[in-house]
Amino acid sequence: MNYEHTETLAPLAPAANQLRKGALGAGAVTFFVISAAAPLVAIAGGAPLGMLLGNGAGMPGAYLITVLILLLFAVGYCALARHVTNAGAFYAFAARGLGGMAGGASSMIALIGYNTMQIGLYGMFGAAAQGLFQQAGINLPWWAYSYIAMASIAVLGYRQVDLSAKVLTLLVAAEYLCVLVLDVAIIAKGGDSGLSAAPFAPSHVFSGAPSIGLVFAFACFVGFEATTIYGEEAKDPKRTIPKATYFSVLLIGGFYMLSSWCLVNAEGLGKLASYLGGLPDPTRFLFNMADRYVGHWLSVVMSVLFVTSVYAGLLAFHNSVARYFFAMGREGLLPEHFGKTHDKHQSPHTGSVAQTIIAGIVVGIFVVTKQDPVLALFSWLTNVGTLGVITLMAIASFAVPAFFVRNPHMSDGIFSSYIAPIGAGILLVIVLYNIVINFALLTGASNVLSYSLTGLILAAAVIGLALALRLRGADAARYASIGHEKI
Repeated sequence: MNYEHTETLAPLAPAANQLRKGALGAGAVTFFVISAAAPLVAIAGGAPLGMLLGNGAGMPGAYLITVLILLLFAVGYCALARHVTNAGAFYAFAARGLGGMAGGASSMIALIGYNTMQIGLYGMFGAAAQGLFQQAGINLPWWAYSYIAMASIAVLGYRQVDLSAKVLTLLVAAEYLCVLVLDVAIIAKGGDSGLSAAPFAPSHVFSGAPSIGLVFAFACFVGFEATTIYGEEAKDPKRTIPKATYFSVLLIGGFYMLSSWCLVNAEGLGKLASYLGGLPDPTRFLFNMADRYVGHWLSVVMSVLFVTSVYAGLLAFHNSVARYFFAMGREGLLPEHFGKTHDKHQSPHTGSVAQTIIAGIVVGIFVVTKQDPVLALFSWLTNVGTLGVITLMAIASFAVPAFFVRNPHMSDGIFSSYIAPIGAGILLVIVLYNIVINFALLTGASNVLSYSLTGLILAAAVIGLALALRLRGADAARYASIGHEKI
């Protein structure tokens, strides 16, 4: 294939059939990706579990290591984003750097990864909403709340993207404010026995099972990488997307490090392990500290915001999935009707509807088979989603230097084009290895089921390869344009 020639191919989609241009600024894109990371859910769920199963009081240090790796990843990611503006994001990067076959495989990994992440969150949402409304005397099954949320997200996802952005901005701002109130109270009172920087010391960071702590830390960031998905809808994407990417990593990472450090100090380093081990539900840690340091009113507010945090994540991932459907349909990997936008809203409405239908069916299967919404639906599927997204990040990292080798005139320098992305790719492969070997522990599933779940990502790659092969045989020119600029 002549890659130099394909760089100049014209977009295949007509100008009238595009996503809504200039709808999102850097702030709006940032709120989308922060919402997908679900910061309150991460602090209430991911952080305590990382402490309990991983490296204990060293969890804040695990977040710091994760931030450093993600910043390294962002260097190459943003360098390529300046030359690739496509709603297909990860698979567009893979195609431009590693070729159409890699693009096809990555496209299905993305579709499966983001779908499983989004659908798994319906289990957490249903369970959290059920618990919240039971306190008000309303008794509905968990799945009723999940389907109510699904219906509202279907409406928001079908309409203009800036409407979703406005909803997410309000929800995420409330989450951050609520946890920061607790952080300030813990710091003001000096924690349980004085504030200590020990959680960042190597002796704590690498204690216990540090690889498990690192995996939980990475899982808390899933969603931040979606900045490029909104490139076609961003104002001045060449500047907006890199700015939103770096800002997202620093804002999310800073929030996680501060809040987890405060939680460790709130209970005390020496008492943390026994305290978490004695809790029937480790996710109560944050709420218990809110009761202790601020007052019961804050834990009540947090309970409400926990539900809205999951909802924000559902909406953000729904938008990501819809855009992958759209990009794949536009480029011929999926049927043509997925590649059309709504006449009025300029939204990827067909992909939005498809994602809602898939979610409805999968949640229904878990309901009929009487599976636990958190221990099964949430745990199994969100971990598959995490595995898929980090796989895509690793592929994208290696695609960056491959792209600049073929296009050296576009390179910004050796570090951003080669050293940083290769280093990030190697580190992400190590993280992937740790996820796979610990998947049974992360999901609570049997070994057989765990291997089957991880096999979904491999199966997706094979299907994606088959789609790319079919497209190459049917329309070689269109195959050669996979991942190219569409604005």
